[in-house]
Amino acid sequence: VQLQASGGGLVQTGGSLTLSCEITGLTSDYYGVGWFRQALGKSREGVSCISERDGSISYRDPVKGRFTVSRDNAKNTMYLQMNDLKPEDTAVYSCGVGPCSLILLGVAEYWGRGTQVTVSS
Repeated sequence: VQLQASGGGLVQTGGSLTLSCEITGLTSDYYGVGWFRQALGKSREGVSCISERDGSISYRDPVKGRFTVSRDNAKNTMYLQMNDLKPEDTAVYSCGVGPCSLILLGVAEYWGRGTQVTVSS
């Protein structure tokens, strides 16, 4: 399984960004796919996850109502639409594969290189 996140950048508080994650080699039908982030000096935390089993979507509380995760299976790509960005959202965002219960805890079986998101105040 290979994953590659892209789309990060510098944005002002209140702005928006859309991240993309290209996923290849995923064959299991019981994994989840999701997003993580890791701020400088902090441990990795889960952001959101899409269950492969039933398509259900989960978000951690800090991003609920502001972030939207989606997936285009035809393009093997997952997206993270981030609105109303705050300085505390500044982090390296990466994508991963694994059970959603673990992804939301910041743990994945496979993950890829991340993309930097910086929100200026």
